[in-house]
This record gives sequence, C-alpha cells and structure tokens, in this order.
Amino acid sequence: MKFDYLFRKVTVIDGSGGAEYLADVAVKGERIADIAPCITGEATHEIDGRGRVLAPGFIDVHTHDDINVIRFPEYLPKISQGITTVIVGNCGISAAGAVINDQVPDPMNLLGEAHQFVYPTVEAYAHAVEQARPAINVGTLVGHTALRNNQLDDLFRPATEEEIIAMRGQLKLALQQGALGLSTGLAYASAFHSSTEEVMALAEELAAEKGIYTTHLRSEFEPILEALDEAFRIGRHGKVPVVVSHHKCAGAKNWGRTVETLKLFDKVREQQEVSCDCYPYSASSSTLDMKQITDEFDIVITWSEPHPEVAGQTLQQIADGWSMSLHEAGKLLMPAGAIYYNMDEQDVRRVLSYPVTMIGSDGLPNDPMPHPRLWGAFPRVLGHYSRDEKLFPLTQAVHKMTGMSAARFQLHERGLVKRGYYADLVLFDPQTVRDMASFSNPKQPAAGIQAVMVNGVMSYGQEQKVIGRAGRFLRRQK
Repeated sequence: MKFDYLFRKVTVIDGSGGAEYLADVAVKGERIADIAPCITGEATHEIDGRGRVLAPGFIDVHTHDDINVIRFPEYLPKISQGITTVIVGNCGISAAGAVINDQVPDPMNLLGEAHQFVYPTVEAYAHAVEQARPAINVGTLVGHTALRNNQLDDLFRPATEEEIIAMRGQLKLALQQGALGLSTGLAYASAFHSSTEEVMALAEELAAEKGIYTTHLRSEFEPILEALDEAFRIGRHGKVPVVVSHHKCAGAKNWGRTVETLKLFDKVREQQEVSCDCYPYSASSSTLDMKQITDEFDIVITWSEPHPEVAGQTLQQIADGWSMSLHEAGKLLMPAGAIYYNMDEQDVRRVLSYPVTMIGSDGLPNDPMPHPRLWGAFPRVLGHYSRDEKLFPLTQAVHKMTGMSAARFQLHERGLVKRGYYADLVLFDPQTVRDMASFSNPKQPAAGIQAVMVNGVMSYGQEQKVIGRAGRFLRRQK
C-alpha cells in the first residue's frame, strides 16, 4: 500500500495517558492507516520525526469562536497551537440556535454583532461551518442564554412555564441536529435570574439524546461551594455528565479555596460524572462586570465602545486620570471588556493537575487586545507547566488536551493516535514548544509546533502559515 504521509521514528504520545513509545505512523486519506515499529510501505510524503512528539490534535473544549471560525476560516490563533477541534457555544452563549432581532445582550456580544447571528438552528450553523471549511473541526453546545433571549421579553427575570416549554423544544431540536449539549452562564446578569428549576427542566432533555451539561457557575467568588452544589444537583436531576467551565476560585478573599472545591469534586465523583476545564493562567477575561470591580487586584480594560482609546490601561489608571472612583469609571466605559488578575497561581496549579481537568483556552477572539490564552493556552501547558515546572508528565498533559476531552464530549474516533481514527495530528518539539503570546503582545503563534494535520490534510507548517483547510462540523455521536 502507498500511504499519503509517513511519520518516521516519532515519539508517539497517543492521548490515552499511557506511556510514550517510538514508532512509524502512516496516514492514508482521512485516517491513521498504520502504526508499527517500522513500516515498510512507500508514502507520497515522508516526515523525519526523530526527536519529535506526534500527538493527537488538541481539542479546545472551551471557546467562544462560534462566529469567527466561519468569518476567518484559516483560524491561525488555534491551529498554530496544534488545536484541531474547538467546542463552541460555552457559558450559555451560542451562535447556533440564537435569533437576534435587535440588541445583542451581554455577554452574547462577545461572539459578534447582531447582523452576524444568522444561524437560527444548529443545522444552519453546521451548514455554514461546512461551507466555510475552516482549518479546524467545530462542535457546538447550545447556550441557555441564547435560548432565553429567543423566548423571553426580559432576561432579568425567571422564565415562565410556557417559556421553559418553548426553550425545551428548541433544545431538543438542537440536540437532534447534533449539538453536544447545553451550556449555562449563570453568573451573567442575563441568566442570573433564572431559577435552578428552570435549568433542571432543560437538563431533562439531555439524557435521552446523551448530551452533556457544561456550566459557568452562578458564582466563582465566595459562594462557590453553593454554586458547585447547584451545578451537581442539575446534573443529578438530568442524569447527565457535568463539566464545570474554567474552574477557578476568583477574588482575593477566595484564594486557596480550590482545596475545598476539589475535595467536593472528589466526593461527588463517587456518585456521578463530573469534571472541569481550566486555562493555564492566573488572570481571567470577559466583559466588564460592575459586580467584579474591586481594588483588590488589577483590572485591564481590553476594549470600550464609548472610550476605545483607553484599551490596554488598568481601570485604576483610567479612574485616576478621570479623577473618579473605579465604579464611576467602569460605568462610563460600558460596554467594555476586561482582564481580571483575580486568581492565585497555586489554585491554578491545583486545578490544572486535578485528574479530570481538561484544557480549554476560553479566548475571546474579538478583543482588540485579547488575553494571551487565545494564542497560547495549549503550548503553555506543554512547555511551561509540564516541561519547565514539572507539574505533570507530558503524557498526562497531552491526555488532558486529547483523549480525555474526546471521550467527555463524545467526539467519535478522535483524540487518540490509533489505527483507524481520524488523522487529526500534531507534531511538536518537546524541548522548544512554548507559548509566545504575552499580555503586552498577545497575538503570537507558539514556538515548537512543527506540523498540524486535520482529517488527513496537512494544514499548518513550520513557516507558521495555514497550508490546508479540512475542518468539519462534528455532531454528537449517540
């Protein structure tokens, strides 16, 4: 047999969490055709993999790339990290299934402007992804806030019984069309007034379709244990797996409490399926939220509609310049985006190394000055935390980005270097891989990522350019 690609003498880290091994790996068409100590067949393209790691393409389980993967299908911020699949529709906000008639409510405005929400169903969104043919695969969750915005005339109240029935109908259709599950963003004002019972009712639709429940908790600050308990109760009620989004203990008064939260995870995991995702930084990023304004840590403004000239300055610098309080300045900046230096590094390390933590970038692609996680999250785990800080072995780092994520989100025949699986692959140098994106210069491709293959098509190379686009819309497999 003649193969399309043959990786010679690579160190295979297969995504299972098992030991690395030396092998040849052959690709034919869209699949991994063979893995053996020495493959004798010929190939159109032969790649010397000595000193390099071949891993499954990374799966970014927490993104807000919904509209951008269609608008900018080369999608360099993600493929340059070795990411071959993104999960969109997180934090209760999704472009798929959203109908925007007028204003885009916060935080759905993170995804784009009103005229860009043109996907009233998951099927419409899937068609748009297939037409755009992005460089990476895309799977979507359906956002609770998107459903609320479709049905409620006022987001700042609980839904009525009739509205819940209408949302359930939309969610069921979305799941039947291949959505991976339901996401909530209960901390945001546009969803905060929803009751636990409202979300429980929606979660009832998930079990029959084998969907998943992911949640940006109602609070990541002092009431975090109560917020976790609510998330786990929703999962138990719906009989579905729960993923806690970007798990953190935010706010200076909360630092160190991942000891408590992870102990709760340990206890609950004995009874039900729960896990979380995490990005490898001690600063978060979102829209500017008046409830999060404090003088306990720095807040950097990334964009402001009325005052674009202040992007890159701290809220304290802006308030001092305007001779007013932080809250007064915050009100004048709205709507705006911000980076919050609100986490403790030890908490980040605890969550990253927790056995059921997956990696998600949570990058905001429309920020003029984005958090560096948009371009750097995955190589930062490989280089900084695994190689340099020795937080966990490289095999475990790769597992958290690949096999664990594919299993959790039911991505069929992906996430492993395994014969017969889709050839989503990344070749990287374990000695030089690292994030180059910084807070002051965030739009930088990673170092050490040498080749990225998506569905058997070589898509990114050493020149740090996109050289192929073969991404697909990934539907949930029952």
